Amino acid sequence: MAITYRTHMSIIGDILSTTRDEVPDESGASVTYLIRKANVSYARLSKILETLVSQGLLEQTSSERACKYRISERGREFLQAYRGFREFADSFGLRI
Repeated sequence: MAITYRTHMSIIGDILSTTRDEVPDESGASVTYLIRKANVSYARLSKILETLVSQGLLEQTSSERACKYRISERGREFLQAYRGFREFADSFGLRI
């Protein structure tokens, strides 16, 4: 059985999908929730979240308890384009 690893883009897609579809409450997804759902380490997730927030794909909200993340409108557009391109690449047998 061959092991398949997720690409960096695949992980970003998982994070954006989670913040769009599976957020437990309106304030957003916590880091702990994203670690579990996206199945990545805290260190890796922290770097990716920082990039996604700086690029405007995620919105970060802070409270007394923790930072939470929600997908932005720009993030929704990116996710839609990513999914379309992934399907296109898959039709050629390519993995992105």
